[in-house]
Amino acid sequence: MEDEPLPPGYPAEWEADVVLRDGTVAHLRPIRPSDGDGIRRFHNAQSDESIYLRFFAPLRRLSDSDVHRFTHVDYVDRVALVATMREDIIGIGRYDRIDARSAEVAFNISDHYQGKGIGSVLLEHLAAIAREFGIARFTAEVLPQNRKMLAVFSDAGYDVTRHIEDGIVEVGFDIEPTDSSKAVAMSREHRAEALSVRSILHPRTIAVIGASRRRDSIGSQLLDRLVQAGFTGTIHPVNPNVRTLRRRTAYPSVAAVPGQVDLAVVAVPAHAVLEVVDECAEAGVKALLVVSSGFAEEGRDGARLQAELLRRARGSGMRVVGPNSFGLINNDPEVRLNASLAPTLPPHGRFGLFAQSGALGIAVLASAARRNLGISTFASAGNRVDVSGNDFMQYWIDDESTAAVGLYLESMGNPRKFSRIARNLALIKPVIVVKSGVSRFGVPPGHRVRRTKARPDVFEAMLKQAGVIRVENVHQLFDIAQLVTHQPLPRGDRVAIVGNSTALGTLTADACTSWGLTVAHGPVCLPTEATAAQFRTALASAFDDPKVDSVLTCFIPPLVTNDADVAAAVRDTAAGADKPCAATFLGMRGVDDGHASVTGTGGSTRAIPVYTMPEDAVRALAAATRYGQWRAKDHGTPVAPAGINRRIAEDVVHTVLSVDPKGRRLAHDEASALLQAYGVDVWGKEEAGSADEAVAAAERVGYPVVLKSTAPMMRHQGGVSGVRVDLRTEAALRAGWDSLTERLAPLDADRLVVQKMATPGVPCVITSDEDPLFGPVIGFSVAGLPTELLGDIAYRIPPLTDVTVSELISSVKAAPVLHGHRGATPVHRAALADLIARVSVLADDLPEVASLVLNPVNAHPGGVEVLGAEIVLAPAPRRADPGRRSLT
Repeated sequence: MEDEPLPPGYPAEWEADVVLRDGTVAHLRPIRPSDGDGIRRFHNAQSDESIYLRFFAPLRRLSDSDVHRFTHVDYVDRVALVATMREDIIGIGRYDRIDARSAEVAFNISDHYQGKGIGSVLLEHLAAIAREFGIARFTAEVLPQNRKMLAVFSDAGYDVTRHIEDGIVEVGFDIEPTDSSKAVAMSREHRAEALSVRSILHPRTIAVIGASRRRDSIGSQLLDRLVQAGFTGTIHPVNPNVRTLRRRTAYPSVAAVPGQVDLAVVAVPAHAVLEVVDECAEAGVKALLVVSSGFAEEGRDGARLQAELLRRARGSGMRVVGPNSFGLINNDPEVRLNASLAPTLPPHGRFGLFAQSGALGIAVLASAARRNLGISTFASAGNRVDVSGNDFMQYWIDDESTAAVGLYLESMGNPRKFSRIARNLALIKPVIVVKSGVSRFGVPPGHRVRRTKARPDVFEAMLKQAGVIRVENVHQLFDIAQLVTHQPLPRGDRVAIVGNSTALGTLTADACTSWGLTVAHGPVCLPTEATAAQFRTALASAFDDPKVDSVLTCFIPPLVTNDADVAAAVRDTAAGADKPCAATFLGMRGVDDGHASVTGTGGSTRAIPVYTMPEDAVRALAAATRYGQWRAKDHGTPVAPAGINRRIAEDVVHTVLSVDPKGRRLAHDEASALLQAYGVDVWGKEEAGSADEAVAAAERVGYPVVLKSTAPMMRHQGGVSGVRVDLRTEAALRAGWDSLTERLAPLDADRLVVQKMATPGVPCVITSDEDPLFGPVIGFSVAGLPTELLGDIAYRIPPLTDVTVSELISSVKAAPVLHGHRGATPVHRAALADLIARVSVLADDLPEVASLVLNPVNAHPGGVEVLGAEIVLAPAPRRADPGRRSLT
């Protein structure tokens, strides 16, 4: 099937792997003429009822003409998609264009696969395809008793109309995405992907493929770890050369294992993995954990082997963790899963952990164990061929046993999807990320990653936009994790400091100031001979102070009171408060030296995070405070500017790319038309080849005018001005012409234009760039030196909310000049925000817009004016998060 010639115009970019409602994977692709036999097998396996509901007649056998009509489409006006599993067709969806703006849609789902959401996925993908060809509305004819199909339409989030005529329900709905339809699609994606991960982390039966009598083999170590952890399910060793292993029956193959196998742990040489995958597929295994190495991390041959592993696994409905994975852990007492190579297992806790690297996975788990930081679940993605951090975040959103999440990321394959899921998770649980950067130098061998053109600032902005706490290393990750996992979030930035060392208290207060925290209580310094009762009184006073949001304690070993009593005073006082507490203990006997969370005694159940030095405690508290403020704030509503006509914009794009398929820079009139469709007016400018032509142009646009060079080099020439402004008379214009041409002719920069003089204001720059990794990236800056010399540019990734747009404007260092710096009247901020919102929607809607620059945008108290616009179109890239459910 893979080697068959594809028909002309076959749109391979429509192919996608999707997770179904039950957590299994199906493959979606356009139908092919060679699918005739598959269509017949599909039809012959359907029940009489299903056939009648689809064709309104007992069509028991398909004629050759029927099969030809079904399988031969033009992929424009007649489109059909098939959902397959193990190469068998399990669902069909199609549309046939009725007129320029509407099409009739129909579905047929296998009786054996109904209830898995296949119809909903097909509808979602067909609607996205139809919109690309200008179709705005779907209609369908459904028998009244076909409740499942009627539910597919009504539950999709569209505004569906129904009309019954001649005993048939005529359904119609616009397919432009709505807030409701987007929410439905994202909710279904979340449930499906979370369920697929749950089946991985909560297996009832595990097959260990590759375990042997050699104790030092990887397979044997995995088997031993599973047994030692007390896995509550059933473990089956698979080895064709032995009958028993570790007093357990060994089976020659997965197919010989009795019953359903939920998870297959694969630890065989790389060259044998594909055979194992096929055996697992035949046996109906749900998921694979591939610990084997020797794949893409080893070079091109390994990369091809890895790609084939993914194709076979997904084609059979299985999800894959790995290859080159370090393993999985689920510390839930009801599961007790340790399918990992970790020699040290952290205790059961409420921190979910994800790491891509196997070697670093060992270090991460060892560090958590040293700190006594409890883990709920852990996963190592290895080469991340399939299951990624995005999938585990989907799971953690609903996992009640996980209170906070940490991710050690070496690469990121789908930042748009990451930011969307991370935001949903961060709204309810802290998300802490270790990621050094996004350059190609930081991508490990074997990871499927798109190259990025974006600056590192874009990645940082994406994380902030999603509410993610970014840290520099594992040490900081655990510093924050042990605080947010065991303590309530701060309500504000006001801090109390209590200790028994003036020097330590001063260090703590200085650190608070540098991290933007306000010391509202103390530093209180108890004498070294203070009693336990005095410690408790001082701590209680700090926690009870209504002006305090958090408490920092910092102690050196006291002279009189027992160390353990001091620790108990901190734990017990903090346990009864609704404010977070972080402790610094130096050299105290019986108390951990800062590498552990000390759990309370005397009825206390809340652990206290302990740090070696106050700077670590303050940094962790500052991160928790900023996160708490992000979570508590109003995140706004998605921007939806009025007066947008996408059809006109799409016509401009289609016209240009039909003539220039490789794309090009738009002419001024073309750029103006495209922007006008999104409610953005660009001021006109008239080229002038002589002083007389300049005068004539000025009379048409009206004085006062601006005369400026169009040469790109003049934007960056600090010593030679390429513009004359506020020219109010013909004489002034002619003088300006003479001056500019005399200066610029030697530089070949004397191509001049005339433009109406704008109201005095602040020049700004608004940009959009389509990045291969991030998709559209919106930039904002104040024009001139802040942009060109200082790089003072802020970024956000669509879709944006009104709050995100406002934060974008305020986040540049030059923002005070917009708000009335040195007594100036503030610019019309609402108009500037509206313009940015329109650009962001345009960029999100039109991936063909490779770059867009509005420069200058003149912002003033009365509004904004777009004085210049440059747009480059290119063939639409395949975005990592395409707006329809798809595994990438």
